[in-house]
Amino acid sequence: MRTVSTAEELRGQIAVWRAAGQRIAFVPTMGNLHRAHLALVARARQLADRVVASVFVNPLQFGPNEDFGRYPRTLAADTAQLAAIGTDLLFTPPVEAVYVNGFPPATTITVSPLSAQLEGEFRPGFFTGVATVVAILFDLVQPDVALFGEKDWQQLQIIRRMVADLRMPIEIIGHPIERDVDGLALSSRNQYLDADQRQLAPAIYRALTAVAEGLRVGRRDYAALCATQAETLRAASFQPQYFEVRTPDLALAPADAREFVVLVAAVLGGTRLIDNLYLRVDA
Repeated sequence: MRTVSTAEELRGQIAVWRAAGQRIAFVPTMGNLHRAHLALVARARQLADRVVASVFVNPLQFGPNEDFGRYPRTLAADTAQLAAIGTDLLFTPPVEAVYVNGFPPATTITVSPLSAQLEGEFRPGFFTGVATVVAILFDLVQPDVALFGEKDWQQLQIIRRMVADLRMPIEIIGHPIERDVDGLALSSRNQYLDADQRQLAPAIYRALTAVAEGLRVGRRDYAALCATQAETLRAASFQPQYFEVRTPDLALAPADAREFVVLVAAVLGGTRLIDNLYLRVDA
């Protein structure tokens, strides 16, 4: 695996692969990698001749009350894991290599109205930061396909919409959520849970599953279904921020919907956890 930190090095290597007619897959990350990130790379290897990954802690997606400086940076371990799984090129740019005209950038991208709801309500500006950096990275890498985890369902829909609206010739692939054996979705944030909180944390997945079971048996009282499980989470020491049933594109679910995504965000101790569950029911 080759590691580069400048746009010139990145583009130079990709130009060689392009000249050889090779298909390129891209997995952007903020580092602190775990099994779910590596699953994206493994899937990328199946879809392309070459796999590019990036590790960049993006300051633009951190709000004023979110500590950019405390985000875990584990580049040595990340590099070893990416090399071991077969990544061809790792891009590790400094901030000035991404935001070349200074930070914060004068030009940003906001995907409305998707960015203002759910996560966007509690993290204003977050998705503008995500969309902007992903657009910059897409321009630098020029991939044929890019992969993102479905745990960040709203982020995935925003990136898909941005790519469609800006006519970027990139296929966006969502990869299913990777979970621990007890159902907890893998996340870098899980490391902030203490032992007692880690025992409680799978309740978030059980709550999602309970709503999904209600949908499968024909219940369409979405608000009541979610309110019951939100109260269950409160009783288990969580502070739910939202718990909703939507269609996969995040529209409000009509009574005759057949495809759903159930989304939740809740704080446990000082750790904010998000999760979702997609399901399709028979007509």
